[in-house]
Amino acid sequence: MWQVYAILAAIFASLTAIFAKIGVSNVNSHLATAIRTVIILFITWGIVFATVPLKEVKDISQKCMIFLVLSGCATGLSWLFYFKALQVGEASKVAPVDKLSVVFTIILAFAFLGEPLTAKVVIGGLLILAGSLVLIF
Repeated sequence: MWQVYAILAAIFASLTAIFAKIGVSNVNSHLATAIRTVIILFITWGIVFATVPLKEVKDISQKCMIFLVLSGCATGLSWLFYFKALQVGEASKVAPVDKLSVVFTIILAFAFLGEPLTAKVVIGGLLILAGSLVLIF
């Protein structure tokens, strides 16, 4: 089932790039990111209120909360840089280069989470890296 969610994420990420490229054409990229963030805030909290018992918020451990806050900070910075890149670059180049995050994730997951580096993972990561380098240069 994770594959279906991952494909849906990829489709919506693609739509994000296209919609954002059009949306930032005459708007400050930081303002565009802030507007997008407010929309995401309403959608995600709406889903939480509809599907999650609110007592679960109190049950989040301090460690989990710290890492969720750090993840939120990283996401915010990623979006700010992504929107700026979309504003000045071509969406067909920015979006694939942004996917270098996959390569960085493979490395960090190995280093910090102890996830295995199988031949398939290394080859896939190298192919993504190669594709991104072709687009950059």
